Amino acid sequence: MSNIIDVMIVDDQAETRLGFALMLRRDPTLRVWGQASDGQQAVDAIDRAAEMGCPLPDVVLMDVRMPVMDGIDACAIICMHHPDVRVLILTTYDEDDYAFGGLEAGASGFLLKDIRSRELVDAVRAVAEGDAVLTPRVTRAVLERDVPKVIPGSERERLRRAFRQLTEHERVICSLIADGLSNGEIAERLVIQPASAKRAVSRILSKLGMRDRTQVAVSWYRAGL
Repeated sequence: MSNIIDVMIVDDQAETRLGFALMLRRDPTLRVWGQASDGQQAVDAIDRAAEMGCPLPDVVLMDVRMPVMDGIDACAIICMHHPDVRVLILTTYDEDDYAFGGLEAGASGFLLKDIRSRELVDAVRAVAEGDAVLTPRVTRAVLERDVPKVIPGSERERLRRAFRQLTEHERVICSLIADGLSNGEIAERLVIQPASAKRAVSRILSKLGMRDRTQVAVSWYRAGL
């Protein structure tokens, strides 16, 4: 059972939670760890499990617009207190602001709610393995639109200096990460082995002192690169 990926589903609509649960259950390697109808319930459930020494979910599928506590605040709390738990923000086209807030809060990416079953399974697996899911069809629009509003010039230059310390090859990989490409897609684009792409991303994270590839993507756009 060690290769089972536990997933928590957080959404205020019961039918939405059921839909995602049914999609996840089609894959025997995925297991629904629990469900919650708002962010506070999710935080409380994970905190209780941690206090009792029980296994925590590997991945949380987190809606954004919910009562009591929204998904962005819940994401920030979970990522701060339980860094091994990965959060995927569930969004729609009219919630781009929320999606960006999720990335800032520590989410490992975001998914459109109309995602297909196979795509959902692949995304959950990728995040559980330490990858990120930055859906190309919405990533650039989200980041390019919102970053200029929130980044002061001094912070932009600090990030640019950090990226300049990387090799040219590593900066190319950063640009591909920011475009939403997975390790496999980066390997295909650069004609290298997937393992080489994964090692390169790990080196980049180490050099930049960043927690994951999502932070690389956000920082790349914040730097105006």
